[in-house]
Amino acid sequence: MPASPEPDALGREAARVLDELAATRALAPSSLAAYRRTLEAFSVFVRTRGRRDWAAVDAEDVRAFVAVRQRTGRGARTLARELAAVRRLFRHLAGEGRRGSPLLDVRAPRQPRPLPEVLDPDLVGRLLDFPPVDPESVLDRALLELLYSSALRVSELVAVDCTDLDLNEGLVRVTGKGQRTRILPVGRAARQALELWLPVRAAQAAPGESALFVGVRGHRLGRRGVALRLARRARRQGIDARVYPHLLRHSCATHLLEASGDLRGVQEFLGHRHLATTQIYTHLDFQHLARIYDSCHPRARRRP
Repeated sequence: MPASPEPDALGREAARVLDELAATRALAPSSLAAYRRTLEAFSVFVRTRGRRDWAAVDAEDVRAFVAVRQRTGRGARTLARELAAVRRLFRHLAGEGRRGSPLLDVRAPRQPRPLPEVLDPDLVGRLLDFPPVDPESVLDRALLELLYSSALRVSELVAVDCTDLDLNEGLVRVTGKGQRTRILPVGRAARQALELWLPVRAAQAAPGESALFVGVRGHRLGRRGVALRLARRARRQGIDARVYPHLLRHSCATHLLEASGDLRGVQEFLGHRHLATTQIYTHLDFQHLARIYDSCHPRARRRP
């Protein structure tokens, strides 16, 4: 009869799976860190329930784990991410022929998905309507125009290298979630702003630096640096709303959908794997249509 695994075998197994995911770059570093925290917590939890091997873990263990995490204040979105980490573990074990998944009928609690905030086109115009008169404003104008023009995630923006940009063709190559690469158009205003930025960048970049956007010290800008620049620029432009990088992505997606009605095209543009992720923008588009109806339809307008 084989010897029973040591009490910490659960954690070692989970750590091995995570190390293999890291080696294959199947997850972004931030996602990998979140998975690691979840699986460490899950390993400790099932051990308190007397499990000493993953083969002994069942759906009730998973449901109990989700219930405990929910009671500590985690929302539906966080719980869904944690379940994804546990699924990833059991999918890996199943691939090794060790066991099937106990999660077939386990679902995270659902809650209404909040609609993303957006800026209307006039506010976007006000945000971007400033003269690029010095290196700081040239940089701000270039990165904000590209964020809005190509609906980039801030992580995609800061990862762009000079070799990813083709201003002659008006294209930029970005690497998004899951290390998926896509080629996106760069609008006329963004191309003009980038043409002004490139000579400034050449004088400012540190030797060997490949990033398209660099700070005053010549090195790649980070996500926090972009967010701070955007918030500061919004204040200077007299915009009272909270303005952050993903707001420009949401705004671009909404404006595209309002103008084109092409949900599949917007899905591809944004790099969403599932159409359901993109469909949230149809609700925003409907709200826009409803406002137009209420203000314009003769039978909808209130009589004085």
